[in-house]
Amino acid sequence: MGGYDEKALAPTAEEIEAELAQLEDGRALAVCLVSGGMDSCVTAAIARAENDELAFLHVSYGQRTEARERQAFEALADHYGVTRRFVASVEYLTRIGGSSLTDLGIPVSEANLGAHEIPTSYVPFRNAHLLAIATSWAEVLGAQRIYIGAVAEDSSGYPDCRSEFYSAFQYAVDVGTRPETVVEIRTPVINMRKAEIIRRGQELGAPLALTWSCYQAEERACGRCDSCALRLRAFAEAGVRDPILYA
Repeated sequence: MGGYDEKALAPTAEEIEAELAQLEDGRALAVCLVSGGMDSCVTAAIARAENDELAFLHVSYGQRTEARERQAFEALADHYGVTRRFVASVEYLTRIGGSSLTDLGIPVSEANLGAHEIPTSYVPFRNAHLLAIATSWAEVLGAQRIYIGAVAEDSSGYPDCRSEFYSAFQYAVDVGTRPETVVEIRTPVINMRKAEIIRRGQELGAPLALTWSCYQAEERACGRCDSCALRLRAFAEAGVRDPILYA
């Protein structure tokens, strides 16, 4: 699955050595997880403002819109002039199953923004896999920070998007890396409503037109899934036109 050679996308030892040499002057480097969605786009814009250098990480997990999200990731990396890019795969999550994003036998639920139960789009413990890869890469690069666009407020209610989860994972990073390694996990949009994220993105000039949020379509966003509904509501509340196309 995936249509690309993961090994060919991994940085070579020579590339890593060259990157480390470039950072010997003490510039701040951050690894930013970029899915290609709106939240990760604005998080990347924030990371750009707070750091000298960025390394973009994209993780494929066998999701329905994998190709479209990868396209958005590359477009965002191009926009920000990021040359340090790492595309990783945890497509074994499709074999674990349990999510409508990775299991074609589970339909993607129609949006119900008033529901309190966790939707079928939840990929069990996915963000732990993403953060583990980000931590490994950050330690090798000598990066001081990891950014992830998790949102707890005004979201689908995924348990691995809560502040408590990131505090716990920070502890795991602190005790599970070299004594001299100092890597801080930053979640700058976690307590924002989606409309606030859009406004913050506008302030920073984030290219929201390059992003993709839909869970099930890759040409025109479906407008019916949970992610599309949250996005559409957010743009409406922010008083901003959504720049992507819908079916």
